[in-house]
Amino acid sequence: MSVATVSIPDDSVESRKRSVFSASIVGIGAVTGFGWGIKHLWDGFLLGKSSVTRVTGLDGFVDGGEAYLSLVADEGDRRDGPSRFVRAARFAGREAVSNAIGRGWRPGPVVGLVHSIEAGDIESWSEFYRSGETRIRPKRWVNMLPSTVLSQFMKEHDFHGPTMSVSAMCATANAAMITATSWLASGVATDVVLLATDLSGIPQLLRAFSDLGPAVLNQPPLEACRPFQEGSRGFVGGEAAVAMVLSGRPSGTYASVLGGAMTMEAHNLVGIAPGHQEMTRCFRLAIEQAGVDPNEVLYVNAHAPGTGMCDAAEAEVMDELFPRARGIFSVKPLVGHCQSAAAAIETLATLYGFETGSIPAPRQVAPGHPKLIDGCMPLEPGLTVKSSIGMGGYNTAVVLDPPAP
Repeated sequence: MSVATVSIPDDSVESRKRSVFSASIVGIGAVTGFGWGIKHLWDGFLLGKSSVTRVTGLDGFVDGGEAYLSLVADEGDRRDGPSRFVRAARFAGREAVSNAIGRGWRPGPVVGLVHSIEAGDIESWSEFYRSGETRIRPKRWVNMLPSTVLSQFMKEHDFHGPTMSVSAMCATANAAMITATSWLASGVATDVVLLATDLSGIPQLLRAFSDLGPAVLNQPPLEACRPFQEGSRGFVGGEAAVAMVLSGRPSGTYASVLGGAMTMEAHNLVGIAPGHQEMTRCFRLAIEQAGVDPNEVLYVNAHAPGTGMCDAAEAEVMDELFPRARGIFSVKPLVGHCQSAAAAIETLATLYGFETGSIPAPRQVAPGHPKLIDGCMPLEPGLTVKSSIGMGGYNTAVVLDPPAP
């Protein structure tokens, strides 16, 4: 496969775009708190509703025994596996492949798979550890390994390209996107399926995030999580399994991934370094790698979990680097914070905007940043930067370009 090696002695933006490799997102699938299938997510975005609901039965773990969460229902094909994690991952991946084929994609000779995970099949492992069993049936143990769901998916579709998992805390799905596009650009794969699976909304983990500070469990989404607005206290929990098919051979594309970058704060286990140098450098590198002018960026689809530190840092970087941007938004009040699947489900919000011409931003409920998008609004053609920040110092940013009209 030939990747972009065009050399044109012209400093224009368009020439720089042509000289940089871009990957096309040609298929999508999703299992979310809205339901099993991309249609449920699309309907949720269309209605501007939140998938975060009141969950009861958490006595002993959460004060009051209830919390506001966006959880994936225990559904799916039981033949896919014994756990929600496995069934959701395989469903989302299967839907993305089917969707891509329906839009004209045909698998190339080398289809790879990169899986974005943070804690893996945490429910199955928790059940095993709590059981006190001294021995476990080999089949059950193998089904819990993070490699198994990938092997099952590749066997189902007869794909044989490079296969691996990546993890960068809450920035993992963007890291997986950058990995996938690098495989395509280098010729390691002709196509890559990106899976992002996080079904970690178990009481112990939720309580830990709440005790640490960034998670809010006892308030409805727009009361607790108000990205870039006054009165925001943090994020509400969420789960999702998302899949995207990326290809170097565009056909029926939802968007082009022009470039991306990662940096590490190397500062604090949970905080962002003062001055935001590394976050700013990450955004700059993503723009340079994409070969575009910062003034072309119209929107920032932010990580923005609703915490004061992270929201302030991203807003500062946007104001500095993208002064002509039309707006900034975060869909965490709608879908919850989906951890290692966060950037993936939030990327789907941008793809929804590209497809429908409407940005599915949550409504503004308090005074906030002057460029904060207030509810669903028309999208102007232009670039979107999708940022994702991971606890521990992971910074990521990806540049997305809508398909040509």
